[in-house]
Amino acid sequence: MIKELIFTYFKPMDFYQPHATLAGWGETLVQTICSDHNLAPEELGITWLVYGGGVRVNTGGALDPQTFWQQRPWGWSHRGEVNVYPASLVKLFYLVAVHEWLERAMIPPEPEIDRALTDMIQDSSNDATGYVMDVLTGTTSGPDLAPGPFSTWQYQRNLVNRYFQSWQWPEFGGINLNQKTWCDGPYGRERAFLGSHRENHNRLNPLAVARLFHAILGGIAVSARRSQQMLDLCRRSLVPADYHHNPENQVQGFLGEGLPAGGKFWSKAGHTSQVRHDCAYVEWGDQQAYLLVVFTVGAAQSRNAKLLPDLSRWVYERLNQEPLS
Repeated sequence: MIKELIFTYFKPMDFYQPHATLAGWGETLVQTICSDHNLAPEELGITWLVYGGGVRVNTGGALDPQTFWQQRPWGWSHRGEVNVYPASLVKLFYLVAVHEWLERAMIPPEPEIDRALTDMIQDSSNDATGYVMDVLTGTTSGPDLAPGPFSTWQYQRNLVNRYFQSWQWPEFGGINLNQKTWCDGPYGRERAFLGSHRENHNRLNPLAVARLFHAILGGIAVSARRSQQMLDLCRRSLVPADYHHNPENQVQGFLGEGLPAGGKFWSKAGHTSQVRHDCAYVEWGDQQAYLLVVFTVGAAQSRNAKLLPDLSRWVYERLNQEPLS
């Protein structure tokens, strides 16, 4: 079995500071998007961070963790604490966990892990994610198990949960990170582990995703070097000719499509028949950089390929017209 992890991370009261103007913009954004796309406010979750007032985040890990958490960006959130099925956004957490395991020599470095991480993040491959989960927890999929072995298997599968719970971040309350992602669905022991009513499905909230990605951007997730490696996998082009050929580009139908070509853009999207999510960090010349995490739930939102681009365009244009101060 993989040995247990017990870590203590510096934990501030809040990782961002409220800003009255940003809060006003956020409320207008929710009203506008809900009106334009015929959805209820409870079908939408948003966390929006703006790096202004001298706060910089993408510095390659120039700050130590304690100093980093004291440099709080401006932020606002709508239903940011509500946990829902995260689809492929969970892969960001598996990415961090693999780098922690590698950093502590709990698993050996090998090309197959690198290939799986690349496919998991850049193309959102579920097959690659299944392999990553096997590597992280020492478990494998297969037929049903007898009660004793199945209990051991479940304990091992929850190793990633225990790792992130050890961070003691309030945003991680109630999250669940113990399931593989699927195309057709789980079978055998995986289906039993999911539960008869799928009650053990993965769960995340916009605040948890935003804080994790904020830590990666700041170079303090595992280490500065590994944070940069993680961030590099999330880099995407906003030039349509660069991504149209790839059906898994995670730009079309998501936040990136709402931005003009030319900026620097990092993201990870999630999409199923019931949800459409995205997490994106944007840098644009002298404009204030920002991090935007959006969760939408419901079949209608899942099918609506214009919702996230429209929301992203609204955010970009607002900040472009009137920087926060």
